[in-house]
Amino acid sequence: MRAGGHRPSDLLRGAGIPDHVLEALPKTDLHVHLDGSLRQETFVELGTAAGMDMSGGDKAIRARFFPPERGATMNEFLSYFEHTAAILQSAENLERVARELALDFAAEGVWYAEVRFCPLFHNRRGLTPDQVIAAVRAGLDAAEAEAGIHTGIIVTGLRTIEPEASMEVAKLAVDWKGRGVVAFDLAGDEADHPAKRHLQAFYHVLNNNQNVTIHAGEGFGPESIHQALHRCGANRIGHGTRLEEDRELMNYVADHRIPLEVCLSSNLQSGVVDDLTTHPFRHYLQRGLRVCLNTDNTLFARTTPVKELRLAVDTFDLTLLETENLLLNGFKSAFLPEKEKEVQVREAIETFTSLRDKFGLDDRTEVP
Repeated sequence: MRAGGHRPSDLLRGAGIPDHVLEALPKTDLHVHLDGSLRQETFVELGTAAGMDMSGGDKAIRARFFPPERGATMNEFLSYFEHTAAILQSAENLERVARELALDFAAEGVWYAEVRFCPLFHNRRGLTPDQVIAAVRAGLDAAEAEAGIHTGIIVTGLRTIEPEASMEVAKLAVDWKGRGVVAFDLAGDEADHPAKRHLQAFYHVLNNNQNVTIHAGEGFGPESIHQALHRCGANRIGHGTRLEEDRELMNYVADHRIPLEVCLSSNLQSGVVDDLTTHPFRHYLQRGLRVCLNTDNTLFARTTPVKELRLAVDTFDLTLLETENLLLNGFKSAFLPEKEKEVQVREAIETFTSLRDKFGLDDRTEVP
């Protein structure tokens, strides 16, 4: 709970928090994949230009190229990235998609976003990994200048690629440190692909004082999270859905303020949970874990930052104060210099207060 006196609007909860308030609240998104977060109309336009079959309308296109709303296995889910990667093979397309993503987020009240992707997946037409990062950075920079959003890049290795390839990505994370890349990530199918296979990549990143986040506890148990933290030096955990299965480890994560990048819609879509009522999100908040809310893949999961926040507020009956503290977790967890984080946290708190006054929320005592 934040310092300061209580207000009647602290207790507004669930459906009693209007959409326009959720839209206006300052947000972060620290876990969003570029190649899973295109605008659908952009995918159709670029796919048509690339000769892909875009016939049959939106429903047919979704069935052909994107994961189903429920029930995809992790391997099936990951295979759909092949379709979006196919059209992200030029600097022009990468720059465009990055710019559009950041602009869309800014329009929904996102102040800071960290966009992740694997540079090695965008070189089929001759781009070097450096050129891939430069193109994405250019798109994000354009959106920053246009909309005022702040952004960082997380370069991502894959559990299923050879460790030597992950080392190449790790070197990029270090080479681009201070130039818009804020961290190194490891993603992909956890089963039979332990993060420790890529130890040399993590050592290189950590020895050069770059940040690390790792997908863990999404498709595998808490031992994957343990390995990410204690063998690979993760500063944050992507997803962490199964952390609750190890109480001692969960206490460690809480005590050390290790952020969990939670993605509700994505967890439901990929079958990590069967129903959101069984998701440990509320339990994590009650135990004091530093949970932040993220979209993961806006196109695949049919979500946006505001939709994801609405989903969390309604599903877990969050109060307005809990909602604000959840959003503050995102600002506190960002891979930003501490002074910049302090400024964003302070400005976010001030904005929370001003929005309550602007919308007269202290006078709103009943669910509409």
